Amino acid sequence: MAENTHTEVPSKTHFPPFEKEFFASQLFWLAIVFFVLYLLMAKLAVPRLEGILAARRKQVAGDLAEAEHKRRQSDAALAAYEKQLADARNRAQIVANETRDRLNAQSEKARHALESKLNAKLAEAEKTIVATKTAAMANVHAIAADAASAIVQRLIGTAPSGAAVETAITDALKR
Repeated sequence: MAENTHTEVPSKTHFPPFEKEFFASQLFWLAIVFFVLYLLMAKLAVPRLEGILAARRKQVAGDLAEAEHKRRQSDAALAAYEKQLADARNRAQIVANETRDRLNAQSEKARHALESKLNAKLAEAEKTIVATKTAAMANVHAIAADAASAIVQRLIGTAPSGAAVETAITDALKR
């Protein structure tokens, strides 16, 4: 028969870190590892992190300074633009006023010239009207004498004398 070469495992197993006999060595190695990790962190990691943080702070400060500088430049450019825009508006207003005044003067001059031409034509037309009226009035007397003579002849059958017709027309025009 075969013998069992396995030793029996105790029914109760312990977790070695919790056994008292290993506490001293565990504390010793814990202190050594802690000290080594502390040195690594203090000499390597922390200075690198501080360098990185310092570089970032410097970069952020530089970016903020550059942004402030750019903002000042843009404010100055905006102020210059607004000044140029105001100057251009003023020049445009001056040009518009000068053009308006010049055109008003030209239109006023043209209006006066047209009025002068129209007044001359009106005076000439009035002279023509007066001449035509005078000529018509001269003919009216003769026409009135002929008409009166024809009417009287038709009414009474005989023609009146020229002196009687002239006296009647003169009396009628006086009234």
